[in-house]
Amino acid sequence: MRAQQRAHRSTARVEYALPQEAASAGRARRLTCAFLARPHRRKNQVTAERVHDVALVVSELVSNAVQHARGGCRLRVEVSGDRVTVEVYDTSPARPRLRKPSGERENGRGLALVRQLAHRLEVVTARQGGKTVRAVLA
Repeated sequence: MRAQQRAHRSTARVEYALPQEAASAGRARRLTCAFLARPHRRKNQVTAERVHDVALVVSELVSNAVQHARGGCRLRVEVSGDRVTVEVYDTSPARPRLRKPSGERENGRGLALVRQLAHRLEVVTARQGGKTVRAVLA
């Protein structure tokens, strides 16, 4: 009998509850960067460029949640190998909408930016109400 050897992939995750205020996006970005800089990161293949991309995705998704939902939001970041998954839960049942870029508006480009950076972007309706927006960067 031959033994199978599997590569062990370590996974690290963190979750934060954030209040409904404009400063939450910046706080989420700082917390995410600090989490990705912890020693577990050496076991994973998250590059400095990827950390920047993840921080931008976190900032955009948290900004949308605190701007369009009632109450705060919950941010979860998971790292496994070279894959980073960002999930933002909020209480609004409304799905985020992708807008056409416009030179006249100062906002409305965030979701398009997230779609460009993420390998996969999905919205999952939560059983208890609300939704989770999940972006996977691989």
